[in-house]
Amino acid sequence: MGLTDVRERVRDALFARVAGPDGPSNRARIHGAPGPRWFAADSAIRRVHGDTAMFVGGLRALLLQSLHPLAMAAVAAHSGYRGDPWGRLQRTSTFLAVTTFGTAEDAERAVATVGAVHRRVRGTAADGRPYRADDPHLLRWVHIAEVDSFLRAHQRYGAHPLDEAGCDRYVAETAVIAEKLGVLEPPRTRDELDQALAAYRPELRGTAEARAAARFLLVTPPIPWAARVPYAVLAAAGVAMLPRWTRPQLRLPYLPVAEGTSVRLMAGVLVKSVRWAMSAPVPEA
Repeated sequence: MGLTDVRERVRDALFARVAGPDGPSNRARIHGAPGPRWFAADSAIRRVHGDTAMFVGGLRALLLQSLHPLAMAAVAAHSGYRGDPWGRLQRTSTFLAVTTFGTAEDAERAVATVGAVHRRVRGTAADGRPYRADDPHLLRWVHIAEVDSFLRAHQRYGAHPLDEAGCDRYVAETAVIAEKLGVLEPPRTRDELDQALAAYRPELRGTAEARAAARFLLVTPPIPWAARVPYAVLAAAGVAMLPRWTRPQLRLPYLPVAEGTSVRLMAGVLVKSVRWAMSAPVPEA
């Protein structure tokens, strides 16, 4: 088996995991359908969401989001992340792809579908507080945790990190999608993003549900044995980028020397390798 064959096999295996069985048809529609898009080809959001650094950013986002007790209660009770983790990943990745790269018509349809799901998700957290997935305050938390994670991962591991103005453009462009999902006053600059995160800090803590989710993501993920080592590197990179105060909340170790050297080096090599594999030409259907 030649290097080209290995590259294509890795590309196909990763794409199948992330995009699911409908991935090829979705990809053809997202990138090939004619019509206006929400974002231009040279937009910051396309640069960030199209880079393999998103693998690290996605793991960080899930861990950070879990620290809001009401958001985590909704995920634990309604998302099916344990029973169908790959399905949840595939739905999320498809939503990101459609809203970032797809036609405006398809993007509007994807937002409407997510909004309909959110309106049905409601319940009571372990501390007795009610929650609704369409609560603008919770939607805002999920949004800013994602944007912060995706941007930080891109700036550290992305092929072409953004300059300061580009970071602000990315935050502003993600706000377009956030508002359509029901987020009120999403941040539009990196400074506003930092301020929004700080404002949520008093509400955040590690619940039993959050720690169980962290264990599932980091210790017992449902992945093949052959992928355990590279996954562990990506997971360690995601953890290393979390704020220090989150570690005791999720009962995660803090190893600054290892995280700043070996973890960062190995993750950088792995992200580049995944980028190389995923950039292999896709044969015409």
